[in-house]
Amino acid sequence: ELTNLKRLVISRFRLRENDFKHFSIFKKAIDARHNTVRFVYHVDLETKSEDYLLRSNNPNITKTPDMSYTFVTPGSKEMIHRPIIIGFGPAGIFAALTLAKQGYRPIVLERGADVEQRDKAWQSFLKTRTFDEKGSILFGEGGAGTFSDGKLTTLVNDVRSRFILDTFVQAGANEEIRYMNKPHIGTDELRGVIAQIRKDIIRLGGEIRFLSKVTDISIDRDRIQSVTVNDTEILPTNIVLMAIGHSARDTFEMLVSHEIPIEQKPFSIGVRIEHPQELINRSQYGKLAGHKALGAADYKLSYHAKTFCMCPGGYVVASISEQNTVVTNGMSLSKRDNVNANSALLVNVTPEDFPSKHPLSGMHLQRQIEQLAFHLGGENYSAPMMTVGDFLGNTNHFKQPTDVPPTYRPGVRLADLKKILPQYVSETLQEALPYFESRIKGFAMPSAILTGPETRSSSPIRILRNETHESKIKGLYPMGEGAGYAGGIMSSAIDGIKTAEQIIQLYKPYK
Repeated sequence: ELTNLKRLVISRFRLRENDFKHFSIFKKAIDARHNTVRFVYHVDLETKSEDYLLRSNNPNITKTPDMSYTFVTPGSKEMIHRPIIIGFGPAGIFAALTLAKQGYRPIVLERGADVEQRDKAWQSFLKTRTFDEKGSILFGEGGAGTFSDGKLTTLVNDVRSRFILDTFVQAGANEEIRYMNKPHIGTDELRGVIAQIRKDIIRLGGEIRFLSKVTDISIDRDRIQSVTVNDTEILPTNIVLMAIGHSARDTFEMLVSHEIPIEQKPFSIGVRIEHPQELINRSQYGKLAGHKALGAADYKLSYHAKTFCMCPGGYVVASISEQNTVVTNGMSLSKRDNVNANSALLVNVTPEDFPSKHPLSGMHLQRQIEQLAFHLGGENYSAPMMTVGDFLGNTNHFKQPTDVPPTYRPGVRLADLKKILPQYVSETLQEALPYFESRIKGFAMPSAILTGPETRSSSPIRILRNETHESKIKGLYPMGEGAGYAGGIMSSAIDGIKTAEQIIQLYKPYK
């Protein structure tokens, strides 16, 4: 690939090969518009002819932007206690890494287990259908993103993105995530990458405690004083970075009991939709579908509903965090080679749709839907499922899918999803499916399957903070997706770094 690109650049810009000092791919994307498929490259070139090229006024030649991340300058205040980070998802990981790299020796408290134990507990749940929190793929090292597609896309143009991608590569991720337009790692690879970053944080002086749930906090005169771990251990601190994730419902309730300012936030409700991956490939790539250079195709659609977290060649997975509930999400391995494609098919829900004005009313709505799904699925953690044909029709005789094998484990049960979704959600999805069919032929095929519910696409709350990321409670710093300030691995990680920077600019490194 690099050799062919280099030859093309030499020919296009009339260069000599011995002029090259450095040559690499800066960005790579697939353009499948206009009934053709091609790769679009930006290449990073250092050459003896650089001045000549930049003076040529060629619109395709620009100076390479500086993508290096510069650590902020430490402040002057003495740090009395080590900073505590609650949660070891993307925001917590990169806050901890940023602090550890500059000598602040953070303590990370994670309610879940490390990646190795997480996987064992989840596999046990799938086999036995006996759920406990240790078997949840929402809690533990790496957060919910560890059992997902591992997408690393972000709409934010921030040099911290490059620092995050470089960190992943140094920890074992494929080099191509640095330049792919829609990079992803895949849950199988991501687990090893996260474990390596954990080791780096520890080597740099950080401490990470798994199975350590923060069950309470102590506040005096609007300032954080300590945190309580597992109802027993009290850790004094004056700095707490909260990366609690979008499903730490008991933690949300604990914060409300302390009158931490929290407001309702919109989120989305819907289902997962599965198609044959081959159908999506043909729709996007035409006669080139299946070409090994292209891999599994993806899509993104929007109407009054939207597709979200599309998982090419992926699986629908159980994202349960509480007993007697059913929740779905999507996951892909690094090769994205399963026979099905799936994505969330979601409708936006605003606070006006919530049952009450209570700050956790959106969370209560989520729980109500998930409990209904548990009942409809047979009360054994099977997920309710129906075909698109049945969802769009008015039949009570639900058909077993023929062309699309359900991937959800531990199992599915034919049921009417309209009985668990709010009416306006069902009606919007019924409007959206025919429209999406006009965009991707076969999207509303009768034998495509819907599994639900999908309720955890984002946090239902926002923990209020000021411009320095600090809550009304001094020393308490809400961050990441659970606090309502991010959505996905990259934006959460960026928010974690930004919050760590606020600490660093105030305090000297911990001694």
